[in-house]
Amino acid sequence: MNNVMVPAGTNGRCPYLSPNSRMLLSHSRSPGLNVHYCGHHRRRLTTSPIRSSSSLPQRSIRYAVLGAGFAGLSVVWHLLKHSPKELHLGIDIYDEVGIGGGASGISGGLLHPYSPKAKLLWRGADCWRESIKLLRISEAAAGSKEWEKEIGESSENAERLIVRKRGILRLATNMKNLITLNENVRNCLASLKKHSSLACKNLAEEFTASGFGRKELSLHKKSVNKLLEFEGEYDAVIVCLGAKVNMLPEISGRLPLRTCRGVIAHLELPDDTGEGYPNHGPSILSEAWLAVQGPYNLHLGSTWEWKSKNSLSKVSADEASNALLELLPKASTIYPAIKDWVFTGARAGLRAMPPLTSYGSLPLLGCIDDVIGGTRTCKYWVFGGLGSRGLLYHGWLGKLMAQAVLCCNEEVIPSELTSWKRIMR
Repeated sequence: MNNVMVPAGTNGRCPYLSPNSRMLLSHSRSPGLNVHYCGHHRRRLTTSPIRSSSSLPQRSIRYAVLGAGFAGLSVVWHLLKHSPKELHLGIDIYDEVGIGGGASGISGGLLHPYSPKAKLLWRGADCWRESIKLLRISEAAAGSKEWEKEIGESSENAERLIVRKRGILRLATNMKNLITLNENVRNCLASLKKHSSLACKNLAEEFTASGFGRKELSLHKKSVNKLLEFEGEYDAVIVCLGAKVNMLPEISGRLPLRTCRGVIAHLELPDDTGEGYPNHGPSILSEAWLAVQGPYNLHLGSTWEWKSKNSLSKVSADEASNALLELLPKASTIYPAIKDWVFTGARAGLRAMPPLTSYGSLPLLGCIDDVIGGTRTCKYWVFGGLGSRGLLYHGWLGKLMAQAVLCCNEEVIPSELTSWKRIMR
């Protein structure tokens, strides 16, 4: 597979959004997307239990994005990118642990558009293309002086933190797998054509400098207890909370999502052991996966604890020990030298897994006003259920979500992504 690997374990640093709690942003011209804004939502701001620190003109649009993982940051990027250039826009991001603090923050970072059997996923080429676009934007931001100041490293080293172009090797561990993989690869090759607050900040500053509408972006590190806290405060609220969506009483248990906790082990090779992992060696996918971070550093994943409600990233000694007992035998069949590596720690995340459809397990997108019930002055949306493929899905689906919000029209979202609503009826 000709893929890229995005390193995990970046300590919450995200290529799309800087951890600053408040940033004044502006925007560049939106290329080629004709979005009509629903003007009837423009109104004077009113008092509510949660208020933004923003101070925008009366004729402005305000959005709240709940969650600062892959999904939330992609939506923010695309709202900035595709909103009308003359629009005064304010976006408030709410996440109690900050950027990439949930399951997105501990992702293994293996980016590819294939199923475990090497079939091209539903709209995999579109998802791949948009994710690559965002990675290129992130790499450009990583080369800037501002990024050096942000992370305290030179721009030559900064790119290494965002993307490794080493490929991913999918191993067939038995003859049945080998036959299936070969068949699916032949079938999909013909159809497959060949991130961070800083990137958002750069985009917005360009737009402000152009003399068009002002763009303001704020990060609020606070928890949200219920959606009704935002009633009358925002023109739209986009829920991108992953597995934590069930903490909101208005929609708890009302979305067809299952939870699954995953533990990832961090391993290092002692300096005196000899040669490390080959410099240009690929990461590996099999029953367990190896996400290579460097010659002497790799991540091993992942466990699957279904129905867990534990969203803590910290892993107890017992949980880490059990994870290693499960993962190391699987890893040793594909990389025997792993026996020389030393366990240095583990992190975990709680996935929100979507239902299985005839197109595969697809994320949930759409307006949830009808799920919440009652008459709302604010339009509520959900973007969730990315499961273990958040890195692949977040780019294109975040773009679709932003377009739907900007034009107040759920129909711009492919019906395959809103079919979950029929399950709820």
